[in-house]
This record gives sequence, C-alpha cells and structure tokens, in this order.
Amino acid sequence: MIYLVYILIFSAVALVVWSFVGLANSISVEKAELDSKVKDLVSLAKPINRYISDQRLAHLRVSSAVLLGGLFAGILLFASITNPLIWIPLAVGLGTVGWMVPLWYYQWKLKERRDKFELRILDLTMGLANGLRSGQALPQGLEAIARRLDGPIQEELMVVLREYRLGLELADSLERMYQRMPCEDLRLLVTSVRLTTQSGGSMAEVLGRMTEMIRGRTEFQGKLRTLTAQGRFEAIAISASPLVAFIILYITDTELMAPMLRTTVGWCGIGAVILLETIGFYIINKIVTIEV
Repeated sequence: MIYLVYILIFSAVALVVWSFVGLANSISVEKAELDSKVKDLVSLAKPINRYISDQRLAHLRVSSAVLLGGLFAGILLFASITNPLIWIPLAVGLGTVGWMVPLWYYQWKLKERRDKFELRILDLTMGLANGLRSGQALPQGLEAIARRLDGPIQEELMVVLREYRLGLELADSLERMYQRMPCEDLRLLVTSVRLTTQSGGSMAEVLGRMTEMIRGRTEFQGKLRTLTAQGRFEAIAISASPLVAFIILYITDTELMAPMLRTTVGWCGIGAVILLETIGFYIINKIVTIEV
C-alpha cells in the first residue's frame, strides 16, 4: 500500500512540475508577443484576458486541480483512510474545486473592476453635462473627464477616444465600451448619446436628467444593501453553523465523532450536509438579492 502512496505523490508532483514548466514557457512566449502588439488589443479580447490569457489560465487550472487533489489524496492515505469509496471521491471533488478556483479568482477581479467602474458613472455623466453646458463638444468633454478621473473608467475612456480618433463613430465606440463593461447606467448613457446625436436636441439637458436619475438609483441601492445585510449575514451564519458544531463536538469528544471521518457512512453524511447547506445558502442568497 505504501508503494501506491509513493506512486500517487510522485505522479502528482511530476504533473504539477510539468504544468508549471509549460506555464513559464507560455508566459515568456506571450510576453514577447505582447511587446510587439498594440496595448489596446487587450481591451478588444475577452474581458478576462485583461488579466490572463486562455492558455495560461488553462495551465493554472490544471496545476491547481492536480495539486489540491493529489495532496488531499496523499493526506487521507497517510491518515490510514484507505477505503477507495472515501478518498477517491474526496480527492476528485477537491481537484474539481482546484480546477475552478483560478477561474473564480479572475472572475472576482473582473467583477471588482466593473464595480469600480460603475461607481464613477455618476462622475462621468455629471462632468460630461457640465462640460457640454460650458461649450465643449462631446469628444472634448470625454477627454477632459478622462484626464480628471482615474482607475478603470479612465482606461476605458482613453480606449473610446483612441477608437474615435481612428475613425469609429463615437456612439459605436461607447457601445463597445458598454460591451466590455456592462452596466445599466452606462447603457442609458450610450442610448442617450446615440439618440441625441441622431435626432438632435440638448444633450446637456438629457445628461443632467440622467445624472439625477443615477444619483437616485445609487442612493436606493445603498439603502437596499443596508436592508438586506441581515439576510446575507444569516445565510453565512446558517451555512457555517454545522461546521462549527462539528469542530466543537470533535474537540470535546473525539471518540464520538471519529466514525464520521473513518467510515463510509460518515463521509456520506458529511457529503449530504455539505450539499444541503449549499442549496440552503443559495436559496437564502437568492431571496435577499434583489435586482433593481
């Protein structure tokens, strides 16, 4: 049995090393390619490619899955949990989690960037309306705002202005920004700019009204998050309570809780609890999440 453990550990380490070697090679190749391209091409790819390419993400996900699954299988085998009905499903499950963790991380970074962008939409519409009232044209107003703001909204506005200088219609360039950074307030801004450009009218007045509407939406969403904070906390507390209870019982009476970790029935019970708690957390989270 000890030879099987050694084979598993050696295979896991070899696969992880191979994955990281391939990752290092892909990084060097892609760096050389990116140095010869225009920086704006990053914004034209999939949003997640702003942080990592598809090839690098695939290598990272394989490495993470093998590392977590292999290490957990080795730990269970060294802990004398040799029943394949226990350690194989657990290792596969943790490997699946490891496969998803890199993707979840970059999706979280992308969502964080979009949230930062959405927080500055009010500044964008207000500054644009003030610039139009002072006599600036729409492109000049966007350029002035891009110099004053920072963060993701500045980067996106600079891309819009570069595309406009290259011959793309400003409304189409703003539409492309919306595709990269989907946001309801930005959707309203793009629609207003397009309709006002085509049919005429006072764009400054339209943007002024939109500023008031966005300000009201922001205040309402803040109140909504405050009112639903208790529900979100209850979802986390209810989901974490079985784990806390198990740890306390295991510390106070190890012999009583030991069968949960050493028998197939015990692990099946743990799996059922995890499944039910996940479903319950999802349902409560959906109840307290109100789309506006």
